Amino acid sequence: MSKGILLVNLGTPDSPSVADVRKYLAEFLMDGRVIDIHPFLRFLLVRGIIIPFRAPKSARLYQEIWDPQTGSPLLYNSRLQQELLQQELGDEYVVELAMRYQQPSIADGLAKLRAANADEIQIIPLFPQYASATNGSVIAEVMRVIRTWHTIPPVTISGPFYNHRLFIRAFTAKARRYDLADYDHVLFSFHGLPLSHLRDCAGSGKCVGHDVGCCQQINSQNKLCYAAQCHESAHLIASELQLAPSDFTVCFQSRLGKQEWIQPYTSTVIQQLAAAGKKSLLVLCPAFISDCLETIQEIGAEYRDEFIAAGGEQLQLVESLNDSRIFIRMLREIGEGSLAISGRGPLAV
Repeated sequence: MSKGILLVNLGTPDSPSVADVRKYLAEFLMDGRVIDIHPFLRFLLVRGIIIPFRAPKSARLYQEIWDPQTGSPLLYNSRLQQELLQQELGDEYVVELAMRYQQPSIADGLAKLRAANADEIQIIPLFPQYASATNGSVIAEVMRVIRTWHTIPPVTISGPFYNHRLFIRAFTAKARRYDLADYDHVLFSFHGLPLSHLRDCAGSGKCVGHDVGCCQQINSQNKLCYAAQCHESAHLIASELQLAPSDFTVCFQSRLGKQEWIQPYTSTVIQQLAAAGKKSLLVLCPAFISDCLETIQEIGAEYRDEFIAAGGEQLQLVESLNDSRIFIRMLREIGEGSLAISGRGPLAV
């Protein structure tokens, strides 16, 4: 008997060429869970405006982080996590890797597990906080693929792990590689989302609390809200690091388009901190379990330069979990069916 596990991350271009970046962006942005507007309008927006202008710029950015030997950092680190988890779990498990967009595909990963005659399959989306554009899209694609199978083994899909004790411990360990006394402030920068993506978090068709501070304490009403889960991750890590509330800020990066996204924006926060006389920032990105364009380039280069131009002196990115053995143990626990969460409120167990 064997159990199949499919780790799923977001995706990466096959190469940093404009053509491959264009292909990646097209598949990513044409997903209705990523840009949730009418399909025809999405086609016009993505094919007619975003890709022609964004693909060449994104290709240049990918070229800056692309390693000549190992290629895409996201794919390299994801494969490393797959290998380490396979070692942890042993021969009774078959661990495969997939990307929601581009290669290796979810369809190929599931086919390999099917060919291995796995008695059951567990899908582990590698996104700590739930979002329709990430976890939801993975679930939808898995369902699309397996519904064509004549015989479907038991399939389970793991939920978000934003408050798993080992996830918190893994990011805390990464941050402790740096002397917190050397930094004036700590940022927890998460990937942003349009506010429209929060509207169904309570199944009510609208955001249950679009007021200031509504997401800063997770509760039974907002427990499925991406922003609330981000705040919970940040506060749990901050607590382990013994940071006072005034020592850190939760913010959101990677905006696209003109619509309103979750605030505060990381770019705005670093400008404000520089104006307030802060000279050194330590930045953690707990929405990313593998270093990628959004961590290495956006935070580690673009925002660093913005901070220095605004009067700051140092912005240090804390590397993502990558090959963290603590994180691999967390994946093992999830794969074996264990749930061990941390928390600040009534949802904690």
